Amino acid sequence: QVQLVESGGGLVQAGGSLRLSCAASGSFFRPYTMGWYRQAPGEQRELVATITSSGRTNYADSVKGRFTISREIAKNTVYLQINSLKPEDTNIYYCIMVGNGMEYWGKGTLVTVSS
Repeated sequence: QVQLVESGGGLVQAGGSLRLSCAASGSFFRPYTMGWYRQAPGEQRELVATITSSGRTNYADSVKGRFTISREIAKNTVYLQINSLKPEDTNIYYCIMVGNGMEYWGKGTLVTVSS
């Protein structure tokens, strides 16, 4: 059983920064890709960023230059540094792990950006 636990969300003013964390525990195969999606109420879940076991990153165009994904392999943890936050970044941010044909999701952490 794999568990992903996100943390770091909260309320922040526009222009501020947050760092989200997602720690994976349990039994899983390596290599794996970890990443972040986000979803606003009534909207579809959308990709934010991913990072492979080799460190290759991929970002949604809407977050390039403001978001940075990184990982600590030894801790099975992925981070999302979010800078210059905008009100439209208000979403629930979900962590994902993909590997060996399996896909795991965290329960999400809420980021609210006030204008």
